[in-house]
Amino acid sequence: MAALNGITVPQLLRLIGTTDAPVLVDICTDSDFNEDPYLIPGAIRHTHKDVAGLKDILAGRPCVIICARGIKLGQGLAARLRADGIAAEYLAGGMQAWRDHPDTVRVPAAALPEPVDGASLWVTRHRPKIDRIACPWLIRRFVDPAARFLFVSPSEVLAVADRFGAVPFDVEGVAFSHQGENCTFDTMLDVFELHCAPLDQLALVIRAADTNRHDLAPEAAGLLALSVGLSRQFKEDQDQLAQGLLMYDALFRWARDGAGETHDWPGDRSA
Repeated sequence: MAALNGITVPQLLRLIGTTDAPVLVDICTDSDFNEDPYLIPGAIRHTHKDVAGLKDILAGRPCVIICARGIKLGQGLAARLRADGIAAEYLAGGMQAWRDHPDTVRVPAAALPEPVDGASLWVTRHRPKIDRIACPWLIRRFVDPAARFLFVSPSEVLAVADRFGAVPFDVEGVAFSHQGENCTFDTMLDVFELHCAPLDQLALVIRAADTNRHDLAPEAAGLLALSVGLSRQFKEDQDQLAQGLLMYDALFRWARDGAGETHDWPGDRSA
């Protein structure tokens, strides 16, 4: 059990990838980080010395402070923020405890795109359907919560990427795209090392829907129907993305907690 103002690895793991996730702040020293350059999914790097700058980033939002071992730096900064009215906790055991837990994943820092004006910038084809909503969801929930996404004409994706420093995805001939029978979502799981049971389950449904192989997962037909419906409902791609993120939030919770649940009528029918 974590001490006062602490959160355990299993407790934090239940929050990762959900809309309840706090801001994760990695304050490992440079020497510790360079020895093991990985981040908890969605975490940002920040020095413990810049409290004012961190408070600006947090803007009053709850956070979890992550240091190497969950001792003086993590506990000290969490206490400092709480003294200023911010709901801050430290990760008990720090990155070492997260690394050693069997069910956690970590994102290699080297895989993260260079930020543009403070956050990653991505570009893809307009009028998204499946991969082009699923991938932004994965990035926002597990890689960079502040990531921004541009939707442009298919012919202009690479030119926009070049001019604006954005990362192109889900177009032919780029790193983040389909690989063989796998879709772009699969590729991102590989690059960011995010393979785990719920995301792999979700990836199967996305792959089946995105590549029209509904035999892989019976849920694919439903995902396709909802995705097409969303694309018809919204003229503005950013509005569609906002609503699509909610859909994938629900799908993630299904994959993590409810994939074995069924439904029948009447509700009290015995097995």
